[in-house]
Amino acid sequence: MQYGKVIWAKFVERPNRFVAKVEINGTLETVHVKNTGRCRELLLPGVDVVLSEADNPNRKTRYDLIAVEKAGLGLINIDSQAPNKVMAEWLATQDFDYIKPEYTYGASRIDFYMECQGQRYLLEVKGCTLERDGIGFFPDAPTERGVKHIHELIKAKKEGYWAGIAFVVQMPKVSEVRPNIETHPAFGEAMEQARAAGVQILTLGCTIKPDSLTVDKKRISGSF
Repeated sequence: MQYGKVIWAKFVERPNRFVAKVEINGTLETVHVKNTGRCRELLLPGVDVVLSEADNPNRKTRYDLIAVEKAGLGLINIDSQAPNKVMAEWLATQDFDYIKPEYTYGASRIDFYMECQGQRYLLEVKGCTLERDGIGFFPDAPTERGVKHIHELIKAKKEGYWAGIAFVVQMPKVSEVRPNIETHPAFGEAMEQARAAGVQILTLGCTIKPDSLTVDKKRISGSF
């Protein structure tokens, strides 16, 4: 996926989960943060961040904060909308006969429904931005919705669907994602139940540039 005009800035503070204050060429500016997660280990005073200029000139904030530089790792895309967009682009290159995003199954809305030669597929997508010692962890905050979706996928697998969870790694170098049981033990338990039930786990590493996020074909694990 590609962004429009992007610029670099210095992060100053995050008054709440929706906005941040950054410094652009010595001027303090309030920007929208495209991630409502904590990102506490990333958004530190003085770090370099990437901003994307909004399309709507009448919006209260002119820029979106989309990426942050992490010492020792590199540029991390924190745009929470990016993983589904990247996944949609990647799925379009696979051999599916039909792809539908935002598919209602049971009491949940699953990110993607696909069909190929009569087989039905359900795929839930998770973006990963939390790294420790070269390993990615998800989630960075408790996600009851995420646990609910995993149980829906287990049910779908029993009904004959191919069911899977894809972690889109919005960081360089990281190729493994583990459940963050310290933050949300129930998510880890649900993931174990999913594996035991035959739900497939995919991990898609990405190439991150200030103005783009794309799947790195050399860092893909798991398959359909």
